[in-house]
Amino acid sequence: MPHPPSLDVSPTHITATLFYKSDTPSHFFPHPDNPVSPRSPLDNLPEASLEALKDGVAPTENMSEYPLEPPTPGPNPLDHLYGSYISQSCLTDFFVTLTTVVTGLMDDMITSRRLQSGKLCSVVEVTFPLPISSALTLELLRRHEGVSRFEREWHVEAVFQADTIYRRYKRLAVFDMDSTLIQQEVIDEIAALIGVQNEVSAITAAAMNGELDFEASLRARCALLKGVPSGVFDMLKPSITLNEGVKDLIRALKRLGYKTAVLSGGFTPLTGWMGEQLGLDYDFANHLVVSDDGLTLTGELTGEIVHAERKKQHVLEIAEKEGILLEQVLAVGDGANDLPMLNVAGLGVAFHAKPMVQMQAPARLNAKSMLDVLYLLGITREEQEVLLR
Repeated sequence: MPHPPSLDVSPTHITATLFYKSDTPSHFFPHPDNPVSPRSPLDNLPEASLEALKDGVAPTENMSEYPLEPPTPGPNPLDHLYGSYISQSCLTDFFVTLTTVVTGLMDDMITSRRLQSGKLCSVVEVTFPLPISSALTLELLRRHEGVSRFEREWHVEAVFQADTIYRRYKRLAVFDMDSTLIQQEVIDEIAALIGVQNEVSAITAAAMNGELDFEASLRARCALLKGVPSGVFDMLKPSITLNEGVKDLIRALKRLGYKTAVLSGGFTPLTGWMGEQLGLDYDFANHLVVSDDGLTLTGELTGEIVHAERKKQHVLEIAEKEGILLEQVLAVGDGANDLPMLNVAGLGVAFHAKPMVQMQAPARLNAKSMLDVLYLLGITREEQEVLLR
């Protein structure tokens, strides 16, 4: 059966989903002249040193050259003034931001819809046309400095998508496993059991941030696991913890008729088990070789390596098998090896991802719960509650 074609149609309308980041610390580096809480003369202040200097200071190694005045703070935290939620003032400013960055867009062309009832709404959907006269693309809009400044000022994240029927009606959801569906990096957990956690974690972090080739780094990490008991995966199962909202998200998606899959750069014993726990339709991961006597791991891999391009290929193959358009695919991951599948999907979400991945992914989401992915599909909180009954 031929693969369902991808529809290459420039969007005529854009939807921006605004999330107030209520679950993350607001304005992490407070300005020295505007502390979070008033200081008293009895407070113990840290001794001045190069190590104690905050981000954004003048680049100097000489304390005598450090400016007497602290650096000017970034955009003022307007959410503290107008409400720690998506306030009307916040929405009005977003409308102004859009008309500033999108040539030809007028204020009366923009509409909004609250995805939570009540005054203290933290998720709002904003829809607007992309005028033919505007040279701004969806990609440029996602990374525009004006939008970035708005996000910093109001402590929100804005996720931009083409407003098509396929945004609301997707049919396939694929997920990375380690640090996405679950809180752990499985290979790090195995390494901790044999005392090589630091060596493995350093390679893992570099690979996930795109600093090392994934396949080479995976083989290097696996080599450090030589001699580990083959029953290690059963030992790890009790300590595996799902990220918040994962179970509810999968349940809601299955209620809506989605096909679901886990595509992992981890290992098959745990992905298969996790797939069964969550009721997923597909699971793909790497295979570790077990010694001839069946007692230990050899530190080698067998079969295909589920690296970045293989994850993307699995997405294409599952979509083809199920007769699903790529525009109807939702993909969620956190590492550099997830970027190809995030970019081929109709909606690719970097969830609590590494900084480089957030910069390159189509969408980023740093909400406390993965259930918030449903807001990106236009599903209100009240509708989510119906799906989870």
